[in-house]
Amino acid sequence: MTLKRGKNLGRLRGFSIQFLPYSEIRDLDSTERIKKILSIVFGNNILIVQGRLKPEEETRLIEDNMAMIGHISGFKGIELAVISGNGKDGFFGKMRQGLANAIAKGDLGAVTIIGPATIVKEIKRNPKKIELFLNK
Repeated sequence: MTLKRGKNLGRLRGFSIQFLPYSEIRDLDSTERIKKILSIVFGNNILIVQGRLKPEEETRLIEDNMAMIGHISGFKGIELAVISGNGKDGFFGKMRQGLANAIAKGDLGAVTIIGPATIVKEIKRNPKKIELFLNK
């Protein structure tokens, strides 16, 4: 792949970026959510999930990921990052967001990015952008 500025990034092959709306995992239990997410990531996909998993689901996803390293051929783990608002909403903003999250059954004010470590080298977050570094 070559950028317009002439920087050569090398060849990036065999992956895609998939968006998973929260509505597709809202009614699944924690185990089914994690299985669905891992099955997508195992297919060499970088997954962008609308919303955020529950803290215990994030923990379980990382634990399951660590348990699979060395047991599945070619699997080197996952990279995971959650991007959410800046938290400067004030009392009524937080109350409104809490009500919206309760109705939606999840935190839709966030985005979760998950990718296989064989493809995603690092995910950096800062207030103005997300940087996704890929392995060559």
